[in-house]
Amino acid sequence: MELMNGLDEMDKQKVIEWIVSCQLPSGGFGGNIGHDAHLLYTMSAVQVLCMYDAMDRINKENLVTFISSLQKEDGSFAGDEWGEIDTRFSYIAISCLSLLGRLDTINTDKAAEFVLSCKNFDGAFGCVPGAESHAGQTFCCVGALTILGKVDLLDKDLLGWWLCERQVPSGGLNGRPEKLPDVCYSWWVVSSLACIDRLIWIDREKLINFILESQDPEGGGIADRPDDLPDVFHTFFGVAGLSLMGMEGLSPVDPAYAVSINTLNKLGIKPVQYRK
Repeated sequence: MELMNGLDEMDKQKVIEWIVSCQLPSGGFGGNIGHDAHLLYTMSAVQVLCMYDAMDRINKENLVTFISSLQKEDGSFAGDEWGEIDTRFSYIAISCLSLLGRLDTINTDKAAEFVLSCKNFDGAFGCVPGAESHAGQTFCCVGALTILGKVDLLDKDLLGWWLCERQVPSGGLNGRPEKLPDVCYSWWVVSSLACIDRLIWIDREKLINFILESQDPEGGGIADRPDDLPDVFHTFFGVAGLSLMGMEGLSPVDPAYAVSINTLNKLGIKPVQYRK
């Protein structure tokens, strides 16, 4: 809604109150009231509260402790107390702590080393060392390194080539070779290309058409691909992808943080610069 300049159409206080009610004593957030805390839901809470200038409504110190306590000796991060390791969680922890201005609470060098250890021969990344390259995981790793100021450690041309190969004849993008195109990769792939300044390597107009063809002409939402049912997940990634490509009428979004440039400006964080 913020990217479409429609945030005022939502009840700000109700949204904030519900998010606050999902914070646990540990500092982390659950997906709903009474649910266990996990980094996945914690990130969504942090992003929305930053957007609404409402970080003062929660216990920030407990939140920072929750996130930083999940880092392991090798620099990786678990998603919660049960210990699953995934580069998604590295990205979330780094992004959240950066938005909170508390990257000093983790070992950022070790965090970057773990992320880089998940890079494959094709230049892309998996969820753990040796895992298959995937566009979603690649965004998490590229985004994390961008936030840490270490994106220049990547072979940008090699990675850019792999990302560009995700575009199929319909104009859409897939997450791995031989898979169907999906609107969600309009974010995962495009944001990664923007972070390494290779966005101009894909056919932008064909991708824009693919996203727009996936929109429900009656309900307005966006589906994973044309003629499927829309949902909030794909609607966000479709709109965010269009924003990254500079579509008129949309507020600009940052490719590393997945929040608006306006929100980053309020936090004093410099947005990623890239060619559209």
